Amino acid sequence: MKQFMDEEFLLDSEVASKLYHGYAEKTPILDYHCHISPKEIAEDRRFDNIAQVWLGGDHYKWRFMRSCGIEEKYITGDASDHDKFVKWATVLGKAVGNPLYHWSHLELQRYFGYHGHLCAETAEEVWELCNKKLADPSMSARNIIKMSGVTLICTTDDPIDDLHWHAQIRDDESFDVKVLPAWRPDKAMNIEKPDFKDYLRKLAAAAGTEEINTFEKLKKALKVRMAFFAEQGCRVSDHGLEYVMYSPASDDKVEEIFLKRMNNIPLTKEEISVFKTAFMRFVGKEYADLDWTMQLHYGCKRDNNTRMYDKIGPDTGYDCIDNHTPSDQCADFLNSLEMEEKLPRTILYSLNPADNEYIGTLLGCFQDSTAIAKIQQGSAWWFNDHIKGMTDQITSLASLGNLSGFVGMLTDSRSFLSYTRHEYFRRILCNILGNWVEKGEFPEDYNILGEIVSDISYYNAVRYFKFPLEGR
Repeated sequence: MKQFMDEEFLLDSEVASKLYHGYAEKTPILDYHCHISPKEIAEDRRFDNIAQVWLGGDHYKWRFMRSCGIEEKYITGDASDHDKFVKWATVLGKAVGNPLYHWSHLELQRYFGYHGHLCAETAEEVWELCNKKLADPSMSARNIIKMSGVTLICTTDDPIDDLHWHAQIRDDESFDVKVLPAWRPDKAMNIEKPDFKDYLRKLAAAAGTEEINTFEKLKKALKVRMAFFAEQGCRVSDHGLEYVMYSPASDDKVEEIFLKRMNNIPLTKEEISVFKTAFMRFVGKEYADLDWTMQLHYGCKRDNNTRMYDKIGPDTGYDCIDNHTPSDQCADFLNSLEMEEKLPRTILYSLNPADNEYIGTLLGCFQDSTAIAKIQQGSAWWFNDHIKGMTDQITSLASLGNLSGFVGMLTDSRSFLSYTRHEYFRRILCNILGNWVEKGEFPEDYNILGEIVSDISYYNAVRYFKFPLEGR
């Protein structure tokens, strides 16, 4: 029997061990999509206690605590940080088979040197140990990033953001990790939202343009802001979509729909789809001209618990997989850009694992010589970033596409301790490859396998996104 989460954790063979310790473990981390606050990096935030790092904003943990019957006051309510931590420690042992158990203990091992297991009996011990460690300047936000081996971070930024904190980080020569903005224009696209018109006023002010009362003026304002983001080093966009829709219509029809919204006339679902199709086609072509990568996150049904949404708002753990994404429209959308030779490098992330094979076959329809694996399937995301989800995604991609060109893992997190998720991913990747070798399905050639592991872990992303880093 193996020791609990030892050096060979998740590595079932000698080959897997050699690949992980000889290659994956040694490569840096490139976090090309996360929700970390650039303000907290700029100010080099210090944390008062482990609950602030672990439980603040972590809806993964909140969902699990609710499933264990914990009262909301210990989750998002007014209980003390200490009491929230103790409640989490009390239920963590019930997370058998859940990645939360592994993530939590990887973080305890890597950042706090704790190799026991957290439970009700060890809660006070771990609380004291972690808080003592966090009191040391070596555990500030920037130092956590550096000790994790991170070379570059892309945050998630709205078009109206002035990117003040990014400029401050860039101009600070004492911190050599690159922190770049990533363009997330969801609020400019979500024409059905109640605050859409208010947002357009803010966008117009940020762009220094006249009132945005037509789609044409919206596009002009977005182009101004895209140029500003590009000047600040932006290389990537990101979109949170229900699904990738394709409902083409004439320019006049799109303007008619926009005018209806400006006059507070309710839109039909079809009209919303027409507008969002026009919006995504516009920004997609702009990304191609800017040489940006387009990331499409879709397949999520959000804010399902209306009562709790009204009490504590969005992103609090009440989302689920959408099982009804019309995949054919994604193909049509990509094709519409390809027809105009304006299809940018694109990463597709479906929250529904049933889409793995569909995406795997779709990728091959739009690859070309402008990039290795120009159209990518993103890593197993959100509800899928566990052993089975990652194994299924990696295996499907290998079966149907070019696994060696995969840009690998991302944190998609608000926590500075989430970089252990890269280790988790890399161990799973090496174990899959090791098993194929052990079964005689691939030769034990470490020149090839080592390069594949290193590339997926880091170097593919450097080249794919064209980041200002040294890449092989």
